[in-house]
Amino acid sequence: MDFSAQFDDLQKRVGEAKAAAQTAATESRDQLKQRIDQAQDDLDRAVEETKQQGSQVAGEARSKWAQMKADADARRDDVKAKINQRSRELDAKAAASDAGWAEAEAVDALDYAAWTVSNARLAVLDAIDARVYADDLAGRAAGQ
Repeated sequence: MDFSAQFDDLQKRVGEAKAAAQTAATESRDQLKQRIDQAQDDLDRAVEETKQQGSQVAGEARSKWAQMKADADARRDDVKAKINQRSRELDAKAAASDAGWAEAEAVDALDYAAWTVSNARLAVLDAIDARVYADDLAGRAAGQ
């Protein structure tokens, strides 16, 4: 398995997300709405690709990741609903409160992403170790 390519892809996605955030900070609400819709479409596509790849993963691991993905899907739907509600709000106090919530959610999402990368690192190292061990045992068995 080519874990390096997957990390390269992840690094590319992080760079794209950072650039999008930097650009979005100077855009109008209409431009932001378009950017959000595009990000939603991209995420939906990624979820579908992940579901297809997930069918190749074994039992228990699949259920753990499936639950994490379901939780992420629910969170995404909640964020999208709040974005839509925000468009209908006229109260400045409520809008300021909502902005604070959105910023806190963004920080939480970044913290979760950092945790996920650390978890991926551990999982990759475990997978490499398991493969090396399996190959070692197979080599010993072949030598006997």
